[in-house]
Order: sequence, then structure tokens, then C-alpha cells
Amino acid sequence: MDKAETYRYLDSRGIAYEVTEHPAVYSMAQLDQVALPYPADDAKNLFVRDDKKRAYYLITVRGDKRVDLKAFRRRHGTRPLTFASAEDLVALLKLTPGSVTPLGLLNDTERRVTWFLDRDFTGRIGVHPNDNTATVWMQAADLADLIRDHGNPVHPADME
Repeated sequence: MDKAETYRYLDSRGIAYEVTEHPAVYSMAQLDQVALPYPADDAKNLFVRDDKKRAYYLITVRGDKRVDLKAFRRRHGTRPLTFASAEDLVALLKLTPGSVTPLGLLNDTERRVTWFLDRDFTGRIGVHPNDNTATVWMQAADLADLIRDHGNPVHPADME
């Protein structure tokens, strides 16, 4: 699902959203240089896997937060975690590095990726529309429902 297909899908589901187009960004540092209407609501996404390549997780937190993978592992009872490869990202979510987004879970046809969403997202959230040249703003609850309806496990989580 590319950017245009993502917008059509959101429209077909009746999900209200707003789009901010911007130059391609590949990191949170680059995104800091972009004038966003709701910078406090922008999300950072980490695509990780366990040490056996059996379990994959997408961790979504507010852009200014750091994620301690060891603490995450202890809190959620996972095996040791590391960042998934670019090949895993393409194979499972059909995304390229710099474009990681919860909306990529809609490309996970086997529903192999578990999503952890920071509980701090109680209202609006900004994520890429499967392309790093835009940010889509929507309600976090709508996004969680969309992913849950797709069949991927969704876990609201307290992230320190």
C-alpha cells in the first residue's frame, strides 16, 4: 500500500485525518527541521525483532522519547531484542528504512508483527503514510482500531 492507497484506505474506513506534505526524512533529527503543525504528537517508530528472528515488534513512542530495549524486554517478557534488518522491513511491512510507520502493518499479510503503542498517545498521532514524504495526523484510537481490525496484535504500553 503506497501513500495514495493509504489515503484511499483511510477514506474508505471513514477515518478523519489531516496530511502534512514535506521533504523526505530519514530520522527524527531530520524531521526536527520540518515545520509540522503538531510536533508534540509526532511518532517515532522502532522495528525490532528477537534474537531468534521469530518475533517482530513495532514500538511507537512520542518523537522525543528514547526506548530502552532491555527495559522493554523485561517489561514485556520478550527474548533479547535488536533492530530488524532493512530486508526484514521490506519482507514483512513492504517499507524502506526511514518510512517505518504503524500504517505499514496493513501490509503485514501474515500478521507477524506485534504493535506496542505508547499510552502517551491519548489524542492525535502523526505517522508516515507508508512514505516518508508526508505525515498523517489522526486520532491514536482510530489508528489502533484500524490495526486491530487488520488482525495485528495491538498493545497499549507504558514507555519510559
